[in-house]
Amino acid sequence: MIKILFVCLGNICRSPMAEFVMKDLVHKKGLDDCFYIASAATSTEEYGNPVHPGTRNKLRRYGISTEGKYAVTMRRGDYDKYDYIIAMEQYNIRGIMRIIGSDPDHKVHLLLDYTDRPGDIADPWYTGNFDKTYDDILEGCQGLLQVLCRDVLG
Repeated sequence: MIKILFVCLGNICRSPMAEFVMKDLVHKKGLDDCFYIASAATSTEEYGNPVHPGTRNKLRRYGISTEGKYAVTMRRGDYDKYDYIIAMEQYNIRGIMRIIGSDPDHKVHLLLDYTDRPGDIADPWYTGNFDKTYDDILEGCQGLLQVLCRDVLG
């Protein structure tokens, strides 16, 4: 089973969007039993809060529910638990490294590194543009799933 943890600052906008988009993509391919997918924050700012309404509403348009998801904070032990730790931006990678210390197994990556245009995914908390965030996350998740299906699942 491939275990993926998506990470952003607060775990209410981007990382839960990536978590549920990836779950949807995996489900549509009939690969639910091959993956464990979750999301977390590098901060405690939003701990226990539900998914941001902008993310909930955007995903709802595609028939994707975020029901039952509340913000959690990444812990040091998550490094051993997950095979892939996928950040939304460089700032998140700095936060992840603060939590885990180092990445000897090279598990930490940016989501857009799995696309033809690597870089950061803008935080819709600040931009208000949940459409752009969704497009970036969908593209990144599709690229990540393609790599995993080819290189890991065969």
